[in-house]
Amino acid sequence: MSVRGLRAPSGLALNYLSRAEPAAGWEHVLGIATFNGTPAAVAGVTDIPVARVGTPVLPSAMDLYEVWSTAGPAESGEHGRVRFRRTSELLFGCIAVSEHDFPAEDPSPLHRATEDAYRDLCATLEAQGYPHLLRIWNYLPDINRDSGGTERYRQFNTARQHALHVCGRALTGSVPAASALGASSESPLVIYFLAGKVAPLFIENPRQVSAYHYPREYGTHSPVFSRAALLRQSGGLILFISGTASIVGHQSLHVGDTAAQTRETLTNIQALVGEANRVAGDGRFELGSLAYKVYVRRPSDLPLIQAQLHAALGARAQVIYLQADICRQDLLVEIEATGIYPPAAAAA
Repeated sequence: MSVRGLRAPSGLALNYLSRAEPAAGWEHVLGIATFNGTPAAVAGVTDIPVARVGTPVLPSAMDLYEVWSTAGPAESGEHGRVRFRRTSELLFGCIAVSEHDFPAEDPSPLHRATEDAYRDLCATLEAQGYPHLLRIWNYLPDINRDSGGTERYRQFNTARQHALHVCGRALTGSVPAASALGASSESPLVIYFLAGKVAPLFIENPRQVSAYHYPREYGTHSPVFSRAALLRQSGGLILFISGTASIVGHQSLHVGDTAAQTRETLTNIQALVGEANRVAGDGRFELGSLAYKVYVRRPSDLPLIQAQLHAALGARAQVIYLQADICRQDLLVEIEATGIYPPAAAAA
């Protein structure tokens, strides 16, 4: 498997690869995410942070590497449990915290793991001087399971919000793009992230209530993320679209209808692309030029979801598929996306 990547003339680049070796060489790699069944070890490389995500690749088990790189060289480091790699402008970091690290009698090991992870994350950014969180990926085991009378995703939201508050970070408005998905039961909490020295523009979807303003029916503590973030670099613009689903206002739509949920999700992404182009000043991003990561709750739905994306995006769209539980039990698909403008080919 080989999925074409996104690269600006200078600055950040994203590639999905079936083998770990990047064409540009390791000195330009910021970080890697692997997915369930993909070897985490990269021959001859020990200092690049690797987030090991417990979500199977679809349509079948295969190696898949998500590789973030830059135009210039990067240097590695560690802070607490966070492994990171940085340039003068950007930092990629990852952390994994097992719930088994906490006493069995702890009322919520997930809460403890989440709070510890986010405190370490924030401490790393403060120590290294990258104050602005751009994009965060969260993968927690058994996201929809009830534990101690509360769904685990809601426990995660409570702990995330508390840790960010203690660390003096915003809980509304200037908050990063993010995704939170389910992972295999034996997985630790895995978080990886991108941060920078320049603040991005945070974008909301006019079709949706901001996640940080959700009513209490979705939990005592709202999720802390923006629908998208737009970063200006010397080489152009980078658009990070958060995990997006079939939600209008704050309500899930098309319950039980996978095809309709997929179409509604793409409508929401189109709305975010429109907002990003408006904020940027003119039309730059298009649906067909983004790179997509699609989370599928039921593997049997994959052909149906693929057909909807093919119809909306065309055959050349850059799409990978992972099996994962979604943050709401009535949601069957979630899609995130990344865009880089201008792409290197267009700028040449």
